[in-house]
Amino acid sequence: MPAAPSPLLETDRLILRPPQAEDFEPWAAFAADPEAARFIGGTQPRAIAWRALCTMAGAWTIRGFAMFSVIEKATGRWVGRLGPWQPEGWPAPEVGWGLAREAWGKGYATEGAAAAMDYAFDVLGWTDVIHCIDAENAGSRGVAQRLGSTLKGEAMLPPPLSEPCQVWGQSREQWRARRR
Repeated sequence: MPAAPSPLLETDRLILRPPQAEDFEPWAAFAADPEAARFIGGTQPRAIAWRALCTMAGAWTIRGFAMFSVIEKATGRWVGRLGPWQPEGWPAPEVGWGLAREAWGKGYATEGAAAAMDYAFDVLGWTDVIHCIDAENAGSRGVAQRLGSTLKGEAMLPPPLSEPCQVWGQSREQWRARRR
């Protein structure tokens, strides 16, 4: 089966594209940072970070979607991963985000997630999007609120995470009404 064309999304300051092998070094540094990884399952050694990168790349092949690598336009640096995500057992289709610490506080999560939500609704045809957020993660709750999502309840993430999360989200109709 021929590979599907890889999507490339652009915002004012970011390029969102499927993960590539060249992303591994910054991905591994991100995964090893205790603060950056605190609310996404904790730190990972290089070997596990490699598997996580390959999981995202493989999901693009198998599912036709996964999180994008986030590239800062001004520098060309990899600064995180975000976008559509729904591994087996996940509560619902998610647009999630995780950024390297040097990218925090710049509005990149909101900017990139908004583009990813447009993609999820307009290209993937999703009718609803959630964000699985640790109850202590005030930064991600703020991103969800800026996107117009509201707290929908709680869920238990599947193994290997096996931890509770808050489920934030909205419908395609709510998203489109807000974007007008």
